[in-house]
Amino acid sequence: MTGLDERPTSQAGRPPVRAAMVLLGILLLAVNLRAGLSAYPPLLETVRDALGISAGAAGLVQSSALVMMGVGSFVAPWLGHRLGWERALGASVGVVALGSLLRIVPALWSLLAGSLLVGLGIGLAGVLLAGVVKHHMADRAGTVTGAYSVSMLIGATVSGAAAVPLAVGLGGWSVSMAVWAAPAALATGLWWPLARRFRRTTEERSAGSRLPWRNRFALLATLYMAMSSSQFYGWLTWLSPYYEALGWTNQRAALLQALWTIVQLPVAFVVSALAERRRRWVFWVSSTLICGLVGLVGALVFPQPPIIGAWGWVVLNGIGAGASFALGLSIISWRSRDAASAGAVTGLALGIGYLTAAAAPLVMGLLLDLTGGFKVPLGLLVAAALLQLLATVLIGNPPRSVPDEPAAPPCC
Repeated sequence: MTGLDERPTSQAGRPPVRAAMVLLGILLLAVNLRAGLSAYPPLLETVRDALGISAGAAGLVQSSALVMMGVGSFVAPWLGHRLGWERALGASVGVVALGSLLRIVPALWSLLAGSLLVGLGIGLAGVLLAGVVKHHMADRAGTVTGAYSVSMLIGATVSGAAAVPLAVGLGGWSVSMAVWAAPAALATGLWWPLARRFRRTTEERSAGSRLPWRNRFALLATLYMAMSSSQFYGWLTWLSPYYEALGWTNQRAALLQALWTIVQLPVAFVVSALAERRRRWVFWVSSTLICGLVGLVGALVFPQPPIIGAWGWVVLNGIGAGASFALGLSIISWRSRDAASAGAVTGLALGIGYLTAAAAPLVMGLLLDLTGGFKVPLGLLVAAALLQLLATVLIGNPPRSVPDEPAAPPCC
C-alpha cells in the first residue's frame, strides 16, 4: 500500500519507524475515541433511576463531554505544536483512560467529572490524529481516515452492546462504564515508546497554531462537521431511550443501537476509499446523507413498520452516519498542504462542531421533558441533516492534487 513504506522520521541514532507501525498504533488508539461515550446511552435510564435525575440532567452528562471535546479540539493544534503531534496524541488518550476510571464512583459528580475528562481527551485526539495521518500517510489520507473511523466505531459498537451485560455482571452501571479505562490505558502504553522515537521537524517547530477563522473552506467544513456531529451524538444518546419509550426492553434497544454502529463499520471505510479514487466527494456524501435522512424520517413518522421494522430505519441512518465523519475529515486532508494546516482546520471544524453538537443531547432532553414526546426532538436532527447537505454542495469536490498554498493560510 503506497504511503506505508519506511520513513526516516525517528530521532537521530534510532532506526526509522515504519508507517505501518504508525497505522497500527493509530488504530489501537482510535478504538477508545467513542467507547466511553457509547457506553452511557444504553445505561441512561438505569442511571436516571439510580440517581433520581431528569431527562434534561441525563442529557447534560453527554453534552458536557461534547463541550469538552470542543475545547480539546481548539487546544489540540497548540498542544501538538508544543509537544509534537505523536506525543500529544498519546497523552490525550491517557486523559480518556483517566476519565473513564473516575466514573467508577456511582455518583452524579463523578459521572460528570469523568465525562468531562473523557470528552477532553477525545477532542484532543481527534484533531491530533488528523495531523499525524497527514504527516505520515498523506497520499492515502482518505483510506486511512476511513480505517481509523472504523476502529472508532468498533469501540463504540462493543461498548454499546456490552454496557448492560457488564452492568449486570459486574454489579452496577458505574463499573460498566469504568471498564473502558483499561483499553485506553493499554493503547497509550503501547503508543508512547513509538511516539518518543519521532523527531520534530523544523516545519513542525516553526508552524503556528492559530485557527483559520476567516477561511471560507474552513468555515464550510465547520458547518458540515457541526451538523454531522449533532446528528450523531443526538441519535447516539436518544436512540435507545426512544425505542424504550415505545415499549422495548433496554437490552433490545441497546442491540438496536449496536446495529446502528455495526452498519457504520464497512460504510466508513468503503465509502472513504471510493471517494478517494476519483475525488467524487459530493456524490458520496449526498448519497449516503440522503440514506441517513430517509432512515431518520422513517423512524420518526413510522417507527415500527411491519416488514423492515425499526431495524431497517436504523440501517439506513447508519449508512449516513458511517460515511459522514470520515468523509468530512478526508476533505480537510485533501484540501490541506501539511499536517499543521490540516490540524488547524480540523481543530476549528471539530471544535465548533462538538460545541454545537453538545447542545443536541441536552436540548433534545429538555424538549422531551417539555413536550412529553420525541417528535420535536427528532425534528431537530432532520433540520441538521438538511443543513449538512447544503454545506456539502457549497464545499464541492476537492482538487485532484494538494493545492500549492495551504487550505487555511492564517494557520500556518
